[in-house]
Amino acid sequence: MKPGDLNFRHLLYFWAVAREGSITRAAQTLGLSVQAISTQLSQLESQLGHSLLVPRGRGLEPSDTGRLVLGYADQIFQLGSEMRDVLAHTSRPQRRLSVGLTDPIPKLVVAHMLEPVLQSGDEYRLHCVEGHLDDLVADLALNRLDLVLAHRPVTSTSSLKVYVRPLGEWPMALYAAEPLRARLIPDFPTRLAEAPMLLPMAENPLRMAIEDWFRRHRIVITVRAECADSALLKTFARAGMGVLAAPVGLESELLSQYGLHPVGQLDGVTETFFAVTTERRIEHPGVQAILDAAEPGEVRDGQRRKGRVR
Repeated sequence: MKPGDLNFRHLLYFWAVAREGSITRAAQTLGLSVQAISTQLSQLESQLGHSLLVPRGRGLEPSDTGRLVLGYADQIFQLGSEMRDVLAHTSRPQRRLSVGLTDPIPKLVVAHMLEPVLQSGDEYRLHCVEGHLDDLVADLALNRLDLVLAHRPVTSTSSLKVYVRPLGEWPMALYAAEPLRARLIPDFPTRLAEAPMLLPMAENPLRMAIEDWFRRHRIVITVRAECADSALLKTFARAGMGVLAAPVGLESELLSQYGLHPVGQLDGVTETFFAVTTERRIEHPGVQAILDAAEPGEVRDGQRRKGRVR
């Protein structure tokens, strides 16, 4: 097959059949006859030299080669849809960047991670989605997302190849609103035993590190609230409900937005965030800019130091 021989209409028919699971349903969706789709699918398979669909029950599913082709087709038609959407809604085209965010990631940290895009003027139009990591990775595999920012790593499977890159370690500190903060400062950390704590959920790696820190200091704490959403924890802290952990280097944002002051640093406690991507033939420049800016290393006082992530 020579360059340019590929008929993208035939590829669209294959894509529709693979998604619908049958030629009949794909024909109904596309408003075509079953015979027309069947004939042109045969032509596509002949051009590519591979069978793309195999019977499964009463329907069809992609063959091993078909799944590979389907991945490319997903990207092709996703980019086409994105192009039409961008051109239809603005006089100055912007490139769409779809980012998935797991709930535990502090939104102030997300803003730091996305700085290369946020500071690019109107070159990009951000589309951010929050959700469970597994659901976000599934959307990433289906090309509904360009990037996932996660609070923990995810592993590749035989059916899904993902690439996980640490975006640096953030040392953690405790923060509280006045007057709670004033009561805790004189004898830190001993007086934390008197303070209600606002913590992430038990399965969060940060929660385990915080509890280990308290055990090392022989402090028994009272948990006032535990939430997956870090923004909700900050809202509770602003209302004076308790003390929360947040990255060092965000003091000015925490003070201006939530009225929270640092109580003391959690020595040895850090939180690492991760970028999750899939291999694509066409790299999104926004994703590449974010990865390039996030040199592996530690974050100290809001500044990233180059070096190996421990």
